Amino acid sequence: MATVPYIREIIQDGHPTLRKVAKKVTMDELGDPLFQQLIDDMFETMYHAPGIGLAAPQVNIGKRLFVVDLQDDDDDHGPLVVVNPKFTVTDGEVPSIEGCLSVVGMIGDLTRFERVVCSGLDRDGKKIELEGTGLFGRCLQHEMDHLDGVLYIDKAKNIRPAVTEEEKEALAQTEAEVAALANNAEAATV
Repeated sequence: MATVPYIREIIQDGHPTLRKVAKKVTMDELGDPLFQQLIDDMFETMYHAPGIGLAAPQVNIGKRLFVVDLQDDDDDHGPLVVVNPKFTVTDGEVPSIEGCLSVVGMIGDLTRFERVVCSGLDRDGKKIELEGTGLFGRCLQHEMDHLDGVLYIDKAKNIRPAVTEEEKEALAQTEAEVAALANNAEAATV
């Protein structure tokens, strides 16, 4: 019997789960219907936020799991489930402006790797390898940090609310793009 995914609470900075290193997922856990329900719930929660990535610690589950969906035209960008991820390649540097569903209303400037290769398991326990550059690469790194108890604000400089017209415009544009992509994806599934 299929279950209906539901929206979970996204915990905020200050909650202790966000600062703990998440524990490895066992194969028994991965096969558990309740764990599969968690994965479905995480997608539902991420899309509702709206966001493009969500790590299990953000819904108060201390396990090494995240979901990603850039909701663009590239199937390699999601929807993806990554269990027990690790980076096997990290190359270059690129500036990034980031926000987070667990640090509402704030943005900050930081440096990320320009290219990463992430290996892990999919929701069925099959080995996967993802190569990420651009927004996809930064998203993989952001979610991986959550699994290690790190928030972007720990690495960022100039953490601020979007106050200048340029920042408000950039934040609004990013939010609008994510919302538009989510609406397009939702419309396509109806």
